[in-house]
Amino acid sequence: MFLFRRSQPRVSVDQARSRTSGDMPDAVLLDVREKPEWNAGHAPGAAHVPLSRLVAGADLPAEASGRSLVVICRSGHRSQQAAKLLTQRGAQAVDVKGGMNAWAAAGHPVLDERGNNGQIA
Repeated sequence: MFLFRRSQPRVSVDQARSRTSGDMPDAVLLDVREKPEWNAGHAPGAAHVPLSRLVAGADLPAEASGRSLVVICRSGHRSQQAAKLLTQRGAQAVDVKGGMNAWAAAGHPVLDERGNNGQIA
């Protein structure tokens, strides 16, 4: 008998944007990068809590609590960790392949902390 380890589901940046934007989004985009990265540039409408805080036991931001989550970081590594952690806590979470680097490369909007055009740090 073989034991297969089930990996966390992943979505593309286009799927992430589709699921988390518009009038009736079915999920919240949760950015798990650290604050300086978030301040430099993040997706409009995303919620923010750094992975380091999640690992330390922090709660989700109010706008993400009890919702399906699409988790994003810079490249996809931290978001995989966060999605696994959140799933273990009972949340429905998937991560975004390629992270914010792929998001920006796909031409999706990135805003800085002031709402101006941002950059991925």
